[in-house]
Amino acid sequence: MRAAEVPADAVGETRGVSIDDGRPTPPVTSASIVVLTLARRVETELNGALAPLDLTVGRLGLLGHIAGVPGVSFSDLARMSGTTVQSVHGAVKALVVAGLVRDHTARAGAASAIEVTPQGARLLNEARKAVAEVDDRLFGPDADPVLREVGRTVRSAFAGEQTP
Repeated sequence: MRAAEVPADAVGETRGVSIDDGRPTPPVTSASIVVLTLARRVETELNGALAPLDLTVGRLGLLGHIAGVPGVSFSDLARMSGTTVQSVHGAVKALVVAGLVRDHTARAGAASAIEVTPQGARLLNEARKAVAEVDDRLFGPDADPVLREVGRTVRSAFAGEQTP
């Protein structure tokens, strides 16, 4: 029997699934699966672009939250990052050691006073350039037409514009 032949007594998904070229037909498209697949691709591209800066997407997000919300609490950072307060404490300590932020918290339980250092601000500026390069590569004028449309729709949705 050739590989493309299916025995007459085959049952379930193995019978009659192939098309003329012998390959199975694609599954029904799920918006959730498409978005998840695209998100993984974007995260991989961003992590690659940020690696020379010794950043990851998560570390950039935390640094961005600290820069964008002066005096943000560890609890708020955890909520914004979708992680635990304990994880945020560890991540902030790593940013402090790297010289990217200052933590003026006097004691455990005290209101935080975390701020980005000048070095952290410079790194954020470099990271913005790396993110813009990834945006252009994935969603810019030379990108796949479907991805260009995704980029346009996302920008429009978050700018409050209506898409046609």
